[in-house]
Amino acid sequence: MKIFSILLLFCLGFASCKKYVDIKKSSAQSFLETANDCQLLLDNYDLFNTNYPYDGELSADDYYLDDAGYNLDRVTIEARTFYTWQSNAIRTSADEWVGPYNKIYHANLILETLATLSGTDINNLKGSALFMRAYALWNLAQLYIKPYSTATEQDPGLPIHLKSDINDVPGRGTIKDTYNRIIADLQEAATLLNITSAISSRPNKAAAYAMLARVYLSMGDYPNALTSANDALQLQKNLLDYNTIDTNTLTPFVRFNKEVIFQSVKGKEDALDPGYGEGNSAIIVPELINEYADNDLRKALFFKENVSDVDYTTPLGTYRFTGNYEPSVSSAQFNGLAVDELYLIRAEGYARTNNAAAAIADINTLLRSRWTTGTYTDKTTTDTSAALAIVLTERRKELVMRGLRWTDLRRLKDKTLTRTVNGTTYTLLPADNRYTLLIPQEVITNSKLAQNVR
Repeated sequence: MKIFSILLLFCLGFASCKKYVDIKKSSAQSFLETANDCQLLLDNYDLFNTNYPYDGELSADDYYLDDAGYNLDRVTIEARTFYTWQSNAIRTSADEWVGPYNKIYHANLILETLATLSGTDINNLKGSALFMRAYALWNLAQLYIKPYSTATEQDPGLPIHLKSDINDVPGRGTIKDTYNRIIADLQEAATLLNITSAISSRPNKAAAYAMLARVYLSMGDYPNALTSANDALQLQKNLLDYNTIDTNTLTPFVRFNKEVIFQSVKGKEDALDPGYGEGNSAIIVPELINEYADNDLRKALFFKENVSDVDYTTPLGTYRFTGNYEPSVSSAQFNGLAVDELYLIRAEGYARTNNAAAAIADINTLLRSRWTTGTYTDKTTTDTSAALAIVLTERRKELVMRGLRWTDLRRLKDKTLTRTVNGTTYTLLPADNRYTLLIPQEVITNSKLAQNVR
């Protein structure tokens, strides 16, 4: 089918593949020959660690565009339709779909090569490829299939590619099939990966457990999310002390900081660009800004006040995002795995399994590292509902613009979203079909896949 030809051409033409692997043969199945070839390809940062989908973030509610920002020439018509949750919002090109499947394709190439080799030194490589395949598939699942539940698990899932053969054309299967594959890959990866990795662009055992925790949370499987988060925290639990970070810089956080377990970033989308402080760019919603106490250092580190583009000094009373764990002021924002997320997942797991004390203990551990030294007072409650409310509030405050808010809105189903643009108000109700995005038109046109319902 044409879409898989597009995928193959994209893979063959991917310049950075040639940078890392000397391709001696013309066959797509002969890119790799040795374990070292596999490691070099896995270390292709551009391929495996960047350009994850952003249309969920574009549709989520941590930011807004004012009328001037919405009408900027660089904000595309397609982006505007996702921003306002149009029923017909769809990408013409297949980039948001092909990008993750390109990662899956290369992961399969690596797995097929490793199957021809022997020795225990290949275990970590196999675990890495399985992790990458699951990581890409989960990111696709947050856009193009319904949220997992017992009511939806038999609804259409994603094509699951387990071979690099482009003539292998699986159908959509079910949502249960998709999540079963993601979990199976991550569980096997956890048994194979090294406990540590030289750099967080490479997955390790903690990354596999952390991703399992994220996946289980997205499924509403809170006991397993709790267990997996705990397994990851046994291996990596260090938090940054925000008191040691400069609040005055535009990029406070360094790449691969000690909280990062696995490094990845979303692709760039102009509508999500935070800008440099002047002009019209993605503006953080006031309701979120107002949640932070004065001594909460996240307010100063995560956000900077915008100023007038006339004199560049007059505060506008609006804020942009500067809390990117990738040191960039662009919309290429960190969406990887980090220790702070694990504390929040474990806390939510505790709260949902009636252990309010443990949930609040994890929240206190996190917040002590976020507040000005000596100013934080530990939270206390024995009520599980109150504990859960605290956890969910802190989750939103901590994980801003990390590509997770759309997944949370999908699973929690507790908020009606509204946006007003050019005098027109748009609404997205909880559990609306629009929480499942339309598969890009190029994919539908050139394949036999069924489109998502509207």
